[in-house]
This record gives sequence, C-alpha cells and structure tokens, in this order.
Amino acid sequence: MAVEIERKFRVINDAWRTAVRTSTLLRQGYLANTARASIRVRLAGEEGWLSVKAMTPGRARAEYEAAIPAADANEMLCRLCEGPLIEKWRHIVAHAGNHWEVDEFLGENTGLVIAELELESEQQSFAQPDWLGAEVTDDQRYYNFRLSQQPYRHWPENLRAAP
Repeated sequence: MAVEIERKFRVINDAWRTAVRTSTLLRQGYLANTARASIRVRLAGEEGWLSVKAMTPGRARAEYEAAIPAADANEMLCRLCEGPLIEKWRHIVAHAGNHWEVDEFLGENTGLVIAELELESEQQSFAQPDWLGAEVTDDQRYYNFRLSQQPYRHWPENLRAAP
C-alpha cells in the first residue's frame, strides 16, 4: 500500500522565500469525497495526475497516484470538479537537508501559506525552520479537499490569523 507520511504547518513569515529551489503552479479539484477517500485531479505545470487519498486523520494516510495526460486533467478540472478549484504555487524550499513543500494558495484561499514535509516514518525527527508556525497536521480545515468546500477567505477572522 502507498502511504504518505507528512507533517503540515502554518507559515508565519516570508523568510522561506530566499531558499526556494523551484516553483510550480498547481490547479486541483475533487471528483468525489466520501467518508473513506477523496479522488482528486491535479494539473501541476504541464503534468496531469489522478489521486486517491484516504480520509484518515493524522500523519500517515494511504495515497495512490497515477499520471494522466495534461489535456485530460484540464478537461476534468473544467467539467467534472465541484466547488472552487484549489490553486496554489508549490515552492520547493531547502532547509537543513530537507525539501519542504511550501504551498502559497491563490483564488478563494489567498492569504493561506502552508508548509509540508514528507517523512520516512512518523517518528522521524527534523529541523524546524524559523518560518514555521503552528502544526496543523491533524486539523482537517487545512486539508485541500476541505479548502475546496470551505475556502480560507470564508473563515472567521480569528481562524485566519496565523496561530
């Protein structure tokens, strides 16, 4: 089984920008969300992806991905996905030997910046950069499928403030 182990954090300042290695524009939408899994289509630059991700909370979740033609991904995004699309810049940021994914959200989720780190095990330790804020790994509001249902700009001001 394919398992993704990741930790997710709010970003509290722009200091990460000096360590950006690459940036890719991502557009993604959801074809289905059930209590057990979500099915996502993504256009990452010129690459299309279809993904199934388990809805289990926590650091480790089953995830399956398959490459699809970019034209198919774009057509599914335009015709089949419900709710606002998730649009974001994904920046790969180097820090202390790790490559962080810093997602800078656009559209309905403008203003939200999240950093994710994929790990080999749930117990793996890592150096935390000074631009990290509160950990939100277990907070489902920050799951992308939830952001497509309840975009960040509609959250009450007290929830949008970086913890």
